[in-house]
Amino acid sequence: MDLMITTLAARPELARAMDEMPDTWPEFVLEDLVGWANFPRIAVEFPEYVLVATDPHGAVVARAYSVPFVLEAPGRGRLPVNGWDQVLLWALSDLRHGRIPDMVSAIEITVAEGHLGRGISGRMVAAMRENAGRLGFGELVAPVRPSAKHTDPSAPMEEYARRTRDEDGLPRDPWLRVHVRAGGVIEAVAPTSMTVSGSLAQWRDWTGLPFDAEGPVVVPGALVPVHCSTEHGYAVYVEPNVWVRHRV
Repeated sequence: MDLMITTLAARPELARAMDEMPDTWPEFVLEDLVGWANFPRIAVEFPEYVLVATDPHGAVVARAYSVPFVLEAPGRGRLPVNGWDQVLLWALSDLRHGRIPDMVSAIEITVAEGHLGRGISGRMVAAMRENAGRLGFGELVAPVRPSAKHTDPSAPMEEYARRTRDEDGLPRDPWLRVHVRAGGVIEAVAPTSMTVSGSLAQWRDWTGLPFDAEGPVVVPGALVPVHCSTEHGYAVYVEPNVWVRHRV
């Protein structure tokens, strides 16, 4: 597909179309409180780090969000075990305190419904890496949410992320494979990358499941089981992601 990929800073008029682009995110993922409170700020505070792809008709078909942050700082120095949540909080804290960033992290790459399976995701990864280089950075990291992990929720992420195909040694997971093909290196698992908690009533509303039994609940789209406590009336989902590092 012939795409035009630009930054949101260059085309701010596409902000609304980006927000309204149809996607396939499970509803419960959008209830992560760190993301709920802070994700909308990315387009406002870091438009140079937000990419938007349009087709020849001008329709938005993909978006990619990233943020600059300081990795080499006291108390940091390594990619956080809290993954997606932590790197977003670091980026906004660094901005507020005027710290000079030394790293860029991907936050989201999403392809619109109806345009999946056309290689657009790989092009967005490449564009994000190129954009990081244009902005003066030597590396891009990504807390990757493996796209097929939900089909094997009981598998530990550490083991799942290392599964490879016999024919070429690339990751079995399609999204991890896109990153590795693009030159990324799997570095570590972020075991607590995103946390979603809520009452049983909320989880029933988000998923359509009964949440009436104590213990783990397999939820469509969840990478690991959701922990349900009927005794106390709540359920918690702690999502692991996989840190991938790209040299620019």
